[in-house]
Amino acid sequence: MGLIQAAISATTSTISDSWKEYFYCDAIPNDVLAIKGHKKVRGIGSNNGDDNIISDGSVISVADGQCMLIVENGKVVDICAEPGEFVYDSSTEPSLFTGSLDESVRRIFEQIGKRFTFGGQPADDQRVYYFNTKEIVGNKYGTANPVPFRVQEKEAGINLDVSLRCFGEYSLKLIDPVLFYTNVCGNFKEVYPVSELSDQLKSELLTALQPAFAKLSEEGIRYSEIPAHTKELSDLLNTELSEKWKDLRGLEIVSLGVNSITATEEDEARLKDMQAATTFKDPALATANLASATAQGIKEAAKNENGAAVGFMNMNAAQQAGGVNLQGMYQQMATPAAATWVCPKCGATCDGNFCSKCGEPRPVVNKWTCPQCAQENEGNFCSNCGTKRPE
Repeated sequence: MGLIQAAISATTSTISDSWKEYFYCDAIPNDVLAIKGHKKVRGIGSNNGDDNIISDGSVISVADGQCMLIVENGKVVDICAEPGEFVYDSSTEPSLFTGSLDESVRRIFEQIGKRFTFGGQPADDQRVYYFNTKEIVGNKYGTANPVPFRVQEKEAGINLDVSLRCFGEYSLKLIDPVLFYTNVCGNFKEVYPVSELSDQLKSELLTALQPAFAKLSEEGIRYSEIPAHTKELSDLLNTELSEKWKDLRGLEIVSLGVNSITATEEDEARLKDMQAATTFKDPALATANLASATAQGIKEAAKNENGAAVGFMNMNAAQQAGGVNLQGMYQQMATPAAATWVCPKCGATCDGNFCSKCGEPRPVVNKWTCPQCAQENEGNFCSNCGTKRPE
């Protein structure tokens, strides 16, 4: 059994006038994955036999974005994904016009599509099925329950899990109709819609989101930046889903869109508090924030209904209880940190006059005083006026 392009057959034989049946499929809707081919009588050799028998010389039409399978007694025996009209000939081997389908289709067909023989007799049941190979868009997804995502900000020292809610749409494509027919839809009656699989696909997609999010987190991508990394997310999801989708059903994700991705209110507040707290690692920012709070406290103390003196007493008591000394913090900022030096003997970093590791005394730096401006220097020129170091 095989297919011969109708244009070639019409010019090389006389069967062009005796095509018996004509199998075709109208445009497949976007929400349909597969549909059974319809037969209509054509030419002078009309055949009014069983609808599930394909006569030699019948024509099978294939349109763009479609893949046609011929099935005998539930077994796939030929495939065509190239647009055109083809003549059915039971005496030839399968043609396998795979077109732009995934290369794995031919290998899968060789494994599971080996044709049965019927002792020279025609098969009891022959059917033509058409599959939608266009990109199927508008498949919605959404997290009914929050998905964990680890926020890692090395600069701020933040490493915690937050719960995300994610909503959007994705598109998928049927890249291996043989696998899909064999493992999913089988001998369906007329139409196999996307809705038959949508709930299962959505559940598996949301399950795969968690490891995909984990890999994005490892790359230092914040959850608020995920909408800008949908290509990477699609690739990660295809990797996670390849065993169930591509290898089992012949499906893959083409693109994924993220309409909304947010953390819970509690996690948002916790993360903002931690980010604000890390800014106070800078002593200048911490002191400025404390000074601002103190100024605000003075304003509030002046409004105390029991008198400003009572308000100031309460504010001073709170500062003493918390060990806050604004003046001391400013003095600490103004006092330069002790200069450190590297021990020439053991390589330890020290700040005293002797090495804390081996006891080596701090090297003496040969300083000189500029005769012009009295600036103390270590190099060969004065850092203040540029005078050369005396001999």
